[in-house]
Amino acid sequence: MILANYISDLLYRYECVIVPDFGGFVTNRIGAKINENNNTFNPPSKQITFNSHLTVNDGLLANYIASSENISFEKASNAIALSVIKWQNELQTKPLEIGSIGVLSLNENGQLIFEPNYSTNYLAASFGLSTVESSIIKRHKEIVKPLIPVSEKQDKKGIPAFIKYAATAAILLTLGVVGNNIYQQNEQNVLFANQQKALEKKIQAATFVISNPLPTLELKIAKEEKVIKPFHVVAGAFQFPENAEKKVNELKELGYEASILGVNKWGLTEVAFNSFSSRNDAINNLYKIQKTVSKDAWLLVKK
Repeated sequence: MILANYISDLLYRYECVIVPDFGGFVTNRIGAKINENNNTFNPPSKQITFNSHLTVNDGLLANYIASSENISFEKASNAIALSVIKWQNELQTKPLEIGSIGVLSLNENGQLIFEPNYSTNYLAASFGLSTVESSIIKRHKEIVKPLIPVSEKQDKKGIPAFIKYAATAAILLTLGVVGNNIYQQNEQNVLFANQQKALEKKIQAATFVISNPLPTLELKIAKEEKVIKPFHVVAGAFQFPENAEKKVNELKELGYEASILGVNKWGLTEVAFNSFSSRNDAINNLYKIQKTVSKDAWLLVKK
C-alpha cells in the first residue's frame, strides 16, 4: 500500500489531511500568477504546506483507505502506522519524497523541511488548466515627425476689361427685365381687385321682383275626436301587475285589442279582451269569447 497516493487523492477534496503521529498536509488556495522571469501564466492552485504539530488522528485518512481497500478501520490505521515508521527511518538518512506531493527533509537542527511539488495542481476548479508560456512583447515607440507646411504660390491672372463690362451689362439687363415683369404683374393685380369690388357693389344693389307669386296653400287638419269605449269584455283581474302585463301580451298575440283597465276597489288589475263604444257590440263579443276562449269572461261598464 502506497500511503502517498491516498493522501494525494484527499488533497483534491479537503484542505487538510492528517497523517497520525507524523503531521498534516494543509492546502491554501492562491490565485493565478504571472512569472516575469520565465514569462509564464500559472492558473489558480492550492499551495501545500506541512505542519508537524497536526498529529492527532481525525479518522479521515484511515476511513478513506478502509473504504478503498475494503478493509476494516483498524487494519487501515495499522497500515498507516507502519508507513509512518518507514518514513521516519528514511528521513534519518535521506530526504523523503512523498509521491507527487513534495519532499520532506531534516535540517541541521533536526526540524522537518517541506518542499512542495508545484507540478501538481490540487485545485479541482483548475482541472485541465496548465501553465502557459508567452514570449515577450516588445513595444517600440514610433517617432512622429511634424509635418512641414508647404506654401504654394498661386499665380493670379487678371480678368480682361471687356469681360467685366459684358458681365455688368448682362446683370443690369436681367434686373431691368425682372423689374418690368414685377411692375406689370402688380398693375394687373390692382386692376383685377378694382373690377372685383365693382361687381360686388352691383350684386349688393340688385333687387329681385317676382311678378306672379304662388298662391298661399291652406291646410285644414281635421281634429280627431276621441272615441269613448265604456264597455269592456274582461279577461281577468290579477293581484300582481306583472301578471296583468303578461296576460295583455298573450291576448295581443292572439289578435285581441287587449288593454289594462286599471285597478279595482279590491286592488286587482283588470285586463280586457276588447273595449267597445256600443253595448250590443260588447255583448256579442262577450258571447263569442265565452263560447270559444274563456267561460269566465264578463262584461264591465267603466267610463
